[in-house]
Amino acid sequence: MTEVFDDRPCELGEGAFWHPERRQFFWFDILGRKLLSRTTEGPVSWDMGEHASAAGWIDRDGLIVASETGLYRFDIPTGERTRLAALEEDRPQNRSNDGRADPMGGFWIGTMGKEAEPEAGAIYRFHGGKVHRLFDGISIPNAICFTPDGRRAYYADTARRKIWTVALDAAGWPSGSPQIFVDLREEGLNPDGAVIDAQGALWNAQWGAGRVARYLPDGRLDRTIDIPARNASCPCFGGTAFNRLYVTSAREGLTDPKPDDGRTFILDPGVKGCTEPRVTL
Repeated sequence: MTEVFDDRPCELGEGAFWHPERRQFFWFDILGRKLLSRTTEGPVSWDMGEHASAAGWIDRDGLIVASETGLYRFDIPTGERTRLAALEEDRPQNRSNDGRADPMGGFWIGTMGKEAEPEAGAIYRFHGGKVHRLFDGISIPNAICFTPDGRRAYYADTARRKIWTVALDAAGWPSGSPQIFVDLREEGLNPDGAVIDAQGALWNAQWGAGRVARYLPDGRLDRTIDIPARNASCPCFGGTAFNRLYVTSAREGLTDPKPDDGRTFILDPGVKGCTEPRVTL
């Protein structure tokens, strides 16, 4: 069963994130330059003043937020931001995109051209107070997620319609060459955001297909769940038992958007997810 969680239409909903201590769901409208959430009192939002796209949790009241200019500590009660590190200061034509915390306390973030220029982006890891470049020449970085044990990472380039996987060492750094996990070119599918469930399977939102798809650890397609918005963009697990899947969507690129396009949804995936790891500063 799929339900509307929030009916505010996002131009580019992204960065689905469940804060495990607050038991609160957050997401972004990148092009709307907003961080969004809901509490028992209703919808809330913060104007970020620039493109912001992904978050992780530092403590109960603090998030790490990725934007086009850097990585920031964001204080939820006050909305104040403190910069932790710059991000591609030499590439003002770029912005941040998909990102997620890794189980070893790091935070991975992808960048891309604001006009999706080919191979203009990269994927970085923030760890030990510094930003380290991991992979370059990426057009639209997405699907950043990690196995529960932290020894394998996944990422996609939506423009290439591929999801890769790479082994990680005990400290969370890539320890080998990336290998193709899923190649969606023949199906004409566009891999967007992704998250791993407690069984190690990958849930991928597929832009333009109006669905999320579950791939087993060996890359086989297990199941798909439709949402009523064409541009599914990013999933995450949440809820008190981590048995609900939140999915953002987008109106970007649609000449005739329908009422559900851009809304945020909640569905029953039939499996449980994992607690989002804390980012260590």
